[in-house]
Amino acid sequence: MITVVVYSESGGTFKTTTTANLAVSLERMGLDVCIIDLDPQEGNLTSLFDVGAHRSDPDADNLVKHVLEMPDGEFTDLIETSDEGVDVIPSHDMLGDFTSNLEQKIAYETGMKNMSKEEFPRYELLYDLLWNEQQLHEKYDAVLIDPNARAEDLLYNSIYAMRTLVAPVKPAGKGNLSLEGLDELVGNMEKKLDIEVGLSCVVPSGVGQTNAHQQYSKQFNNTDEFATPVAIPDRESLMDTMWEARGSAYKVIEERWKTFEKDDKMVSEPGQRRIRDRELETVRDIYELAAFIATETFDVEIDPELTLDIEDHGERSFDVTDDAEAEVTAQ
Repeated sequence: MITVVVYSESGGTFKTTTTANLAVSLERMGLDVCIIDLDPQEGNLTSLFDVGAHRSDPDADNLVKHVLEMPDGEFTDLIETSDEGVDVIPSHDMLGDFTSNLEQKIAYETGMKNMSKEEFPRYELLYDLLWNEQQLHEKYDAVLIDPNARAEDLLYNSIYAMRTLVAPVKPAGKGNLSLEGLDELVGNMEKKLDIEVGLSCVVPSGVGQTNAHQQYSKQFNNTDEFATPVAIPDRESLMDTMWEARGSAYKVIEERWKTFEKDDKMVSEPGQRRIRDRELETVRDIYELAAFIATETFDVEIDPELTLDIEDHGERSFDVTDDAEAEVTAQ
């Protein structure tokens, strides 16, 4: 099955929107998909898919309680299904206190079992919950995690459970991951967790037309160290509107969501967006990225054809195995 953590050390790399678009892509390919939001900040995957109504309720059951083996209900009750058919385990404010709660658990259990803190499997808890206890591999074809960015217990639990990274990177600017930095990142994770960590691919995102952006993208495209199946162009309007549409880039285009000024206020409404070829090419790129991860990294069979049913514009279909990138329009 597909098990991926979408992770970057740098901010502003479209980590959350990449996770959302990959999840919906895989669902459109005919796979059963679950995404886990382990980022406690606002404006995360939970917000994007408009789930997690009880994320701020301290008494509500949530993933942290299950990871720490103190659940208030059934694990399946945590799962919500988005409008686009992807199952989501939402974020919760308790994620922000995960390490402090974990330390309390470790202190109690090591005292009871007469073991040292170093012997406690602090990075294996999510793995045990997902695969040994809940056996999600029997229900889903793909599980993706959008983690917090800080190198701490939540992130390490995510990587230990999934074992494979997809790395969005900035095309230029302070804090970028270099090729050497990516190699070091994976190596450090393997050493800390004592496991093998695979890097499926690198995804330059927000790539503009400046010389600096283009040169940075070429740096990744010309290396044999990491796969770079696609580079996602700078589509700020499309990606930003995902938050207003509460869904993927596919939803933005198919329902034609647009943010604009109306009566001296900024509003977002469906049915207003123009259909631009460059945005259709971008969602095809996203679908191709998901196809690469599914087929090249995990050897999973998928439907290679993407069909967009665009409001008032009929269908547009793309086959990501077609080198000619031909477009077929159904009237």
